[in-house]
Amino acid sequence: MTEGNNLPGGDAADTSAVPVEEKRLEEAAGEKKEKENGDSKVNITEKTSAPGETEEAEFVHPEGGWGWVVMLASMWCNGSVFGIQNAFGLLFLSLLQEFGSVDDQDLRFRTAWVGSLSMGMIFFCSPIVSVFTDMFGCRITAVGGAAVGLVGLLASSFVSSLGVMYFTYGIVFACGCSFAYQPSLVILGHYFKKRLGLVNGIVTAGSSIFTITLPFVLSGLLERVGLHNTMRVLCILMFVLMLAGFTYKPLLPVKPANSQTGGSRLKQIFNVNIWKSWGYRIWAFGIPAALYGYFVPYVHLMNHVTERFGKDTNKELLLMCIGITSGVGRLIFGRVADYIPGVKKVYLQVTSFFIIGLMSMMIPLCDIFGGLIAVCLLMGLFDGCFICIMAPIAFELVGANDVSQAIGFLLGLMSVPMVVGPPIAGYLRDTLGSYDVAFYLAGVPPIIGGALLCLIPWVEARRKRMENKETQRTEHDVTQKMIESEKAVEESHNKTGESVL
Repeated sequence: MTEGNNLPGGDAADTSAVPVEEKRLEEAAGEKKEKENGDSKVNITEKTSAPGETEEAEFVHPEGGWGWVVMLASMWCNGSVFGIQNAFGLLFLSLLQEFGSVDDQDLRFRTAWVGSLSMGMIFFCSPIVSVFTDMFGCRITAVGGAAVGLVGLLASSFVSSLGVMYFTYGIVFACGCSFAYQPSLVILGHYFKKRLGLVNGIVTAGSSIFTITLPFVLSGLLERVGLHNTMRVLCILMFVLMLAGFTYKPLLPVKPANSQTGGSRLKQIFNVNIWKSWGYRIWAFGIPAALYGYFVPYVHLMNHVTERFGKDTNKELLLMCIGITSGVGRLIFGRVADYIPGVKKVYLQVTSFFIIGLMSMMIPLCDIFGGLIAVCLLMGLFDGCFICIMAPIAFELVGANDVSQAIGFLLGLMSVPMVVGPPIAGYLRDTLGSYDVAFYLAGVPPIIGGALLCLIPWVEARRKRMENKETQRTEHDVTQKMIESEKAVEESHNKTGESVL
């Protein structure tokens, strides 16, 4: 009897070990699947890290100190790069006068390509910049990018034709700005964690400050010293930006290159996990779809005001209004987003695109300058909303491990509409004789893109329901196996008892 009782007990242990092991495998598979969907809360790197990599888990962010200097340097970068881009409307007017002729029917179309290429290349290079930043670090990438931007802007000041300006300003200068800009955001994570939201808000407000002040500076410079000398003065901003890059002292420990496998290096270049999330796919294509008309006011609004209200109109005031309310919007809606759970934050972007689209359509309807000021105030407010919640939405869609490349690829896709939109608006102006149709059409893509983004919460909710059902099914299967195992043990126990009798 004693042997009979021990024998089934041993069988029971062996039999029950099977479903337990299967459960562990299924849980591991579930964690892997959840990570591939981009919503994983499990830090795989920490679990599989080698003993020599424990420093990364123990790293404590200083939350200040030299980090405040880095924050100011990043703020200067954000302001100088996008301040110049947002003030291109004033440079656009000077380019028309410098390279224009009475017989040129496509002048605005061809001139708009300068600003469009510049803004588009900043975003187009973002995926490449993320790889360079991982390989060479923030300091080398930022300083090298600022140096290239300085060379491109300085070369543009000696150009005498639009064709060459496409290359020097639209490509070289813009690529340099892109390589200088992205490391300025990455380096903040080396110094701040608890205060990262506050620091990001201050840094991104730099573009608003420059957008407010730079138009008045450029207007005076263009009037007194001309286009070419104005560009040489702007080179000072890029030189300071190059010096600011030297402050990007890295703190986070770097993983040794010999510890990376070929697969991990390939993933560093192109992370396919982010594309397995349907929510991210919709977001990555919905945002660019909404931006075909986004940059049109920044390029053509100044010329539209000159044609509608005269040359003596204080058109710089409009850019100042956009800059002020954009900064306010980033602070307000960034805080509001903290109270909105999960991917429902995307509804803020939906609202932003609807308002921006409607305001673009309102521009031709403004017969008084005060109405145009009101339009620009609203446009700037929701422009700040759209920009400040991009990173939080990316975190919700793909998780913290993949957010860097998720944002990089999104910015790369955004380059296409940034390049195409303003030249089309310029072509419509040259063909139809006014900007009315151009601004009406510029308001359509944001509304369509915003409607497309409304699908994201539904898709993500559906995915989570399917995951919950799969989890319940897995738990049910495991429970059934455990019950069957217990029955098998009881039957074996009964048979053993009968054989002894």
